[in-house]
Amino acid sequence: MSFSKERPFLLVGAGKMGGAMLSGWMAEGIEPAAITVCDPRLSDEMDALLKQHGIRHVTSVPEDLTAGIVLIAVKPQLMDQVLPGVKFAVAPDTLVLSVAAGTAVSKFQFYFGNVPICRCMPNTPAMVKRGITAVYPTETVSEEQKKDVAKLLSAVGKVVWLDSEDQIDLVTGVSGSGPAYVFYLAEALSEAGKAAGLPEELAHELAVATVCGAGELMHQSGEHPSILRQNVTSPNGTTAAALDVLMHAEGLQPVMSEAVAAAVKRAKELAE
Repeated sequence: MSFSKERPFLLVGAGKMGGAMLSGWMAEGIEPAAITVCDPRLSDEMDALLKQHGIRHVTSVPEDLTAGIVLIAVKPQLMDQVLPGVKFAVAPDTLVLSVAAGTAVSKFQFYFGNVPICRCMPNTPAMVKRGITAVYPTETVSEEQKKDVAKLLSAVGKVVWLDSEDQIDLVTGVSGSGPAYVFYLAEALSEAGKAAGLPEELAHELAVATVCGAGELMHQSGEHPSILRQNVTSPNGTTAAALDVLMHAEGLQPVMSEAVAAAVKRAKELAE
């Protein structure tokens, strides 16, 4: 790994996503002494995690710190406030990772120069090590650094590589924002059960367990979702009747396509 106690892994921002990744790295056995966390407002939970592992915490980046890897995990609207204070830690060979939506490579190049940069789009299932992270590397990222990135990010789920930075916005609309769509599906299924006459708590329990179970079945089986759907759909049965509604020309697919397009559009707007 291209970081050490002398040239640490600098995590800038230890919120939900940064914190989830940090927890994954600790579980993978990464040396705590090689990590420095910069965040002026730690949650009680994150403060306890850092103290438990003996990880160094700072509220601003020390000017004498030179990082091997920097992970930027702050909100996009804070970049111009945060990045000037991070540039002290970035040497020409420092690998910079960003998990912020809507923040282009050019923003980091403006502050850090032509250093190796990876834009990463994880999603919140990283909090339970079931995320997926799409990565766009600049041309200055070496093969060895790509291996480091893959090892770090695979601690919280699957890693896929992108051919162009433009794909980041598309990924944001599908997997980055996607968990919220699934959560809403569970909400809608629960409400439908309640409307059909089930007690509210039972409808909620059935909906959540069904969404979780179906997701795990897809994960473990490796089958395409369409095959799994067909497997549980008997001709002229109850599932077929429901799918006739969901798969109607004005059903779920056009609504989902419109939702993803809206997320992609917003991601592009944030990058402007």
